[in-house]
Amino acid sequence: MSIAASAVTRRQQAVYDHLLQRHREGQPPPSLDELCEALGVRSRGSMHKHVQALVEVGILEPMAGKQRGVRLKAPEWRDPVQLPLLGVIAAGRPIEAVELPEDIAVPPHLIGNGPCYVLQVSGDSMVEDGILDGDWVIVEQREQARDGEIVVALVDGSEATLKRIVQRPGEVLLVPSNSGMHTMSFPPGRVRIQGVVIGQMRSYR
Repeated sequence: MSIAASAVTRRQQAVYDHLLQRHREGQPPPSLDELCEALGVRSRGSMHKHVQALVEVGILEPMAGKQRGVRLKAPEWRDPVQLPLLGVIAAGRPIEAVELPEDIAVPPHLIGNGPCYVLQVSGDSMVEDGILDGDWVIVEQREQARDGEIVVALVDGSEATLKRIVQRPGEVLLVPSNSGMHTMSFPPGRVRIQGVVIGQMRSYR
């Protein structure tokens, strides 16, 4: 997940992304009907459930009283944290990560408990998880992951790739989220986990 691991659905992430984009463009908070139209949701009730879920995790202001529109909580878009942008990671095939001497601003609610860094995604092997070419992923630095988590995996000590991981006795599977691509299989000694994806950002420009 992009807002917080296992906290929201892909649709709720889309709601957050849309609200953040409107805020950055100086647009007023949208109504539920406007959100439905912008995101292609037919059911107003369904959209209300998504909004309420984001209220409950502290992303949005409660829709109460005379307040018009669906509003982000102020801390969600203020005081971003600067994280190192370490390079480009392939979501299609393993490539060597490129070191880039710069930082990138990240909303504080996307930051994990441990050391974090940012990688820009190249390729389309994770599109069915909503991770697109050009997106930025926030990675919490870890050496272990649960099966099914999206990880930065270092193969043969030199090539990094972004995939879901499945660990079996004598085998590590790096699984793409693209039905047109094949799972990669390696002996455990060839794969080292460098981190787990805990957040995601996207520019619509």
